[in-house]
Amino acid sequence: MGKRRPRRGSMGVWPRKRAGRIVARIRSWPTIVSDKPRMLGFAGYKVGMVHVLMTEDRSNSPFFGRQVIKSATVIETPPLLVVGFRAYSKDVGGLKAIGEVWLPKPPEDLKRVFTVPEEYDQEKQIKKIEARLGEIVEFRAIVATQPRKAGIHKKKPEIFEIKIDGGDIKEQFEYLRGLIGKEVRIGEVFEEGDYVDAVSITKGKGTQGPVKRFGVKELPRWHKHRKGSRKGGTRGPRHPGPMFTSVQAGQMGFHQRTEYNKRILKVGEDPNEVNPSGGWKRYGIIRSDYVIVEGSVPGPIKRLIKLRIAIRPGRRIRAHAQKPSLIYVSSKPVMEAGKG
Repeated sequence: MGKRRPRRGSMGVWPRKRAGRIVARIRSWPTIVSDKPRMLGFAGYKVGMVHVLMTEDRSNSPFFGRQVIKSATVIETPPLLVVGFRAYSKDVGGLKAIGEVWLPKPPEDLKRVFTVPEEYDQEKQIKKIEARLGEIVEFRAIVATQPRKAGIHKKKPEIFEIKIDGGDIKEQFEYLRGLIGKEVRIGEVFEEGDYVDAVSITKGKGTQGPVKRFGVKELPRWHKHRKGSRKGGTRGPRHPGPMFTSVQAGQMGFHQRTEYNKRILKVGEDPNEVNPSGGWKRYGIIRSDYVIVEGSVPGPIKRLIKLRIAIRPGRRIRAHAQKPSLIYVSSKPVMEAGKG
């Protein structure tokens, strides 16, 4: 019997085509147990990666209690502006939107994305939703990013929904009613030590061949093949048809991907704590709030990263949800790193 190996290319991420939008879409939200309503996600722009020196606090680790170096990602998270909210009821096919409320006079930058009619009556829409609270099963806040407050030199904001959970439906309604038109900061949603899922669009690499795209073995470069060594080989019989699951050349990258259970190491409000003297490479200078997330996240620099409360944390992760102790962040000189 010959050697065995896993097949090349996972069907779990098929088809490998370009994402429809550069902003990722969160399709599932967790359910939390809380007495007060809260937002279940946030978003920011990827700045770059650093390494951090911290004390290992996982009791099952062989380095428990010792100083360890870990890779981390810095994400700038300017405040999100709540421009509206939407109510959903349960239908045969899933959730169905039954009403929405918008900010009557949104900021000028939002006109790059949508416009609100001048005769829009906000109070009328709020009363319609309030009259149907018995049918509503879910509320979602409609938020807009504020890239002008970040260091990426961008004007057009991104608009997306974030689910509200905790409390009952009436409490969620009152919470959103008072939140519309206000800013929400990252410290109001996440704390240091929380575990989140990072959802984003990966780096685009264009059209690539089977060897780079799937990692198949290159054929020997001698005389056994006259049609090329970096090919996928046979795709099956001509009739009834070739197998579409065999490795082929095609799009690589620019796919939506989710990385689960990323630990938040730091939630910072002072960008001078992590800004290097010359600014971040290919990004610039952080101008607002930021978070440091353990490990890497999908996407290139300046890509919008959506952070969601961990939807499937394991027992070990829930047991280690505590505030980490950072000693040093590599983006700053050694003499200044004691602030971390």
